[in-house]
Formats: sequence, C-alpha cells, structure tokens
Amino acid sequence: MSSQIRAGVVGVGSIGKNHARIYSGLAGVDFAAILDTNPETANGISQQYGVRAVTRLSEFAELVDVATVATPTPDHYEVGKFLLNQRKHLLIEKPITERPDQAEELVKLAKERSLILQVGHVERFNPILSALEQRLTKPRFIEAHRLSPYPFRNVEIGVVLDLMIHDLEIILHLVRSPVKSIDAVGVPVLSKGEDIANARIRFQNGCVANVTASRISPEKMRKIRVFQEDAYLSLDYQSQSAEMFRLVSGMITREAVEVDKDEPLKRELQSFVDCSRRGVQPVVSGSEAAAALELAIEITEITRSATGELIKELGRR
Repeated sequence: MSSQIRAGVVGVGSIGKNHARIYSGLAGVDFAAILDTNPETANGISQQYGVRAVTRLSEFAELVDVATVATPTPDHYEVGKFLLNQRKHLLIEKPITERPDQAEELVKLAKERSLILQVGHVERFNPILSALEQRLTKPRFIEAHRLSPYPFRNVEIGVVLDLMIHDLEIILHLVRSPVKSIDAVGVPVLSKGEDIANARIRFQNGCVANVTASRISPEKMRKIRVFQEDAYLSLDYQSQSAEMFRLVSGMITREAVEVDKDEPLKRELQSFVDCSRRGVQPVVSGSEAAAALELAIEITEITRSATGELIKELGRR
C-alpha cells in the first residue's frame, strides 16, 4: 500500500459526517469517496470537503483502500461483507452488527483476507482510559453512567446497543474475566426499545460492574468509577479529567490525574489508518467488538424478559 492511503465513508449522517471531517484533514490520507442514500446529505459533504460522492457500493470500493461504515446498524453486515470481499480495510461503527453470528462471519472474512477490521468503540481512544490503565491493578467494583438527551436517530436499537455497549466493551477489556451472571432492567419511554437500562454484571474473578445508560436525560454524562484494593479512580470521559483517591499513611489523599487531552475520534481514525498501512491488529478488533455485542444482546434480552428482573447464569462463557 502506498504512503498516501485512500479513505472513504459509507453513511455520512450524524456519525459519519465526523469521520468525513477527520479524514479530510489527516496527513497521508486522500479522502477519496463518500456514499449516502440521502442525495442532499451526500452533496453537502461532497461540497464541504471536495470529496467525490457516489451512489453505488461497487463504485465506492474502486476508489478507496480503507473505509468507515457508518450506516444504520441493520446495514453493517451486508455493507461490511461486500467491502471485505473487495479487500478493503474497514472501521465499522458500533455495534459491529445486529447479531453475533454476523459479527463472527465478518471477523472470519477479514482474517482469511488478511484485512484490518476495527470497530468504532471510540471511548477506547479517550485519553482518560490510558490514564486509568496505567493505574489499574485488580478492579473489584466498576460503576459506569452514560446518559444523553433523546437522539431522534439510531432508535432502531435500544439504549443498551446504542450507548451502554461502549461501557460494556471497556469493562470487558479492563476486567478480562468471563461473565458469571447478569441482573438487568430496562424501560421503553419514547421508543419501542428500552430508553433507560441498568445492568449488574458479576464476573468469575469476583469483580462486579454496575452499568447505567439512558437516552432520555436532560444532560449528557459519561463517567466511570473504578474501585480496587489500593485506590478509587473517578473519570469523566467528556471533560477528559480524572481523580485518584488513595490511603497513604492512614490519610485519604485526593490527586488529579494528568491527562493529555485530545479528540478520541481523531485518535481512533489515525490508529485505524496506521494499522491498515502497517498490517497490524487494531486496538479494538472485530473479535472484541463481537464479545461486547454478545453481552449487550444478553442484557437486552433480560430487560425484555417477562419480569424484567431475570438473573441469568452464563455458564457457557
């Protein structure tokens, strides 16, 4: 692959337009093509960034080396499969697909063709996560809150697959232990799927995670707190700020954690381009995204169970 890599975006709506913005300014990237089913949206992005807008996926594939797939979730599998068969490196927005078997097929396809398949769990590129990992020992309890106003988009899926999945993927990454049981509840308020949900996840190593997601909050909140034997860390994804509390010589100390602030999406796309160019595995692989998807679906099924309070043992994990 040449040093100048050709990039494109399929789906330039509320999420994809930001991928377009960043690709247009990345060094070593030729922002070559976009595709969107809405001609007005496509023309607007085309004029804004001087990028070619096409109407057929086959034509799009001829113009790019790497691509973001930011279509509605139900289209991820078919679009992703087509582009992988055309030997294109992909970044698919989360969730990777609607179903785990679809995700597994894309992972297998990418592996067979030696292609990069990265998934857009963008919080993994938030600088505060690096700060957390540097101080993490053995987490015992994790609490995460992810709240947003009603989006009026992406409501074909519930809040667990829309928002909570970000925290689920991070928690799986931090804990690195099989799930033992889940207790979850969810409530549909403005859409057919759950708009607010809470899950309590027990892991086989003893760690417990309590995760709340809502898309009917008046204000945004993106926070995670991690408790371990020697410290308690409180992190804010939005402000990219963090604090650490420790017991030192019988006294509780509180210290601000230094964070090198940066735009997570820019870091994500730069990493994707670098991995594609060098042929190395991405930070968030298709396999990791598939595991987060499976957990999110388990939680969604529990929230939609008859009682809404089912505790499901996951002995197969």
